Amino acid sequence: MAKIGKNVVIHDGATVGENVTIGDNTVVYSDVILEDNVTIGPNNVIGIVAGGNDRMRKDKQSITPLVIKSGTKTGSLVALYAGTTIGQSCFFGDLSSVRENVTIGDRTVIGRSAIVELNTTIGSRCTVQTGAYVTGDSIVEDDVFIGPCVSMSNDKYMGARPFEMKGPHIKRGAKIGNNATLLPGVVIGVETIVGAGAVVTKNTKDQVTVAGVPAKELS
Repeated sequence: MAKIGKNVVIHDGATVGENVTIGDNTVVYSDVILEDNVTIGPNNVIGIVAGGNDRMRKDKQSITPLVIKSGTKTGSLVALYAGTTIGQSCFFGDLSSVRENVTIGDRTVIGRSAIVELNTTIGSRCTVQTGAYVTGDSIVEDDVFIGPCVSMSNDKYMGARPFEMKGPHIKRGAKIGNNATLLPGVVIGVETIVGAGAVVTKNTKDQVTVAGVPAKELS
């Protein structure tokens, strides 16, 4: 049986599993599937359908329901969009936001105020810490650590001319230090460490440490 707080709105068409908890003042839209034992915090907005204006990129994919798998929990003021699939036993900190057409694996943590943009894949057992920005069209493999306030970009020319959006590809077990910046399309190698404050402009090798502006491999 679900436990529903005060002033909760659940739209027709939403699916709510067994032992689900939904906090006060939360809205659950129709394109949502909450599996068993999910906990949604207060003041969440769950299953948002993305809007925009004529200057914004239009996603060609059709929007599917937001699926939140069993055991996942959210804090307060979390915004999750339709068209995304979230794995089992994940956690979303207060004020975090995940856009449409995102896939997140099991047991991943999205920290307080972290943002995950559209068309992104994040693996299992990842940590995206406070205030990190994961740009759209990124790939983050399993067991990756992304430190506080890391920033990524996917538009090489910043809107000045056409460019196929492509975010970073962070391979398995890599660790990205606080305030590092990853430029469009860079590949971070398996188990590579990116130092705090680094600006990564080129692909890295596997199992190395890079640091500096621009980032270079440390000997």
